[in-house]
Amino acid sequence: MAEIGNALVRLRRTTGLPVAFGGLVEAGRQMRISELSGTATSSLRALAVSSGNGLGGRAVALARPCAVTDYSASRRISHEYDAPVAVEGLRSVLAVPVVVRRRVRGVLYGALRTADPLGDRVLGAAMEAARDVEQALVVRDEARELVAAARPVAVDPVSREQVREAHAALRALAPRIADPALRAELLRAVGLLAPTAPVSVRLAPRELDVLACVAAGVTNAAAADRLGVRPETVKGYLRSAMRRLGAHTRGEAVAAARRAGLLP
Repeated sequence: MAEIGNALVRLRRTTGLPVAFGGLVEAGRQMRISELSGTATSSLRALAVSSGNGLGGRAVALARPCAVTDYSASRRISHEYDAPVAVEGLRSVLAVPVVVRRRVRGVLYGALRTADPLGDRVLGAAMEAARDVEQALVVRDEARELVAAARPVAVDPVSREQVREAHAALRALAPRIADPALRAELLRAVGLLAPTAPVSVRLAPRELDVLACVAAGVTNAAAADRLGVRPETVKGYLRSAMRRLGAHTRGEAVAAARRAGLLP
C-alpha cells in the first residue's frame, strides 16, 4: 500500500530513525510486513506476524503501541521472529497499530540498531504516521463502498437522483486516493453510472468534477469543500465548462453535459 510506504518515509525523516517498516492485517488477525524503509536486508519482507506474537503481534492484540529497548532480550514479548530481526540488526523497536473503526488494520514499526530508548517524540511521530494511514484506509473503504453500490441509471426520478449523487461523490473522492489501482477501479465505476451515448464534448477532469457536483444540487461552497479547492476555483472550472458546452447557466451546462454523454 503506497500510503504505508509514504508514512514510513515521513516517520524516518521527522525522527531520524534509521529503519521503519510495516504492513496491513490480512484475513484473520495476521499482519504481513510489506513495506520497508532504511533496511539493509530483506529479512523482514513478507514476514507474517500473528496476533499476540512478537512486538507487532502484541500491538495487534492490544490495539495500542508497544515498544522494547532490546528486542532479543525483552521478556515482555514472545520471540518467534528473533532471527529476521537479528539479521537486520535491530535492537530498540516500536510498533504502533493502525486502527480503523475499532479494528486493527495494520502496524507501523520504527527501530534503532542500538539499545537506546526511543522516547515520547518518536512515539508521537509514529502515532501521527499511523493516523495518516488510518485516514487513507477510511478513504479506500468509502471508495469501495461507493463502487459496490454503483448501478446503471434507473428510470424512476428518485433512483436517478441517487445515481447522480453517487456519481458526484465518486468523482470528488477519486483525487484523494493515492493508490493508482484503486483510483482506476473507482473511475471505472464512475463510467458505469454515466450514459452509454458517445461523448461529443471533452471536459477537463476537474471541470467534470465540478459539473457532477452541480448536477447533484451542490452549491459552489459545498463543491469546493468536497473537492478540496477554493470556491473561486470551483467558479473558474464551472465557467470554463460552460464555455466548452456553449451554456449560459449552471442548469444549461448540466443539461448539455448529459446530452453529451458526460453525466448520468
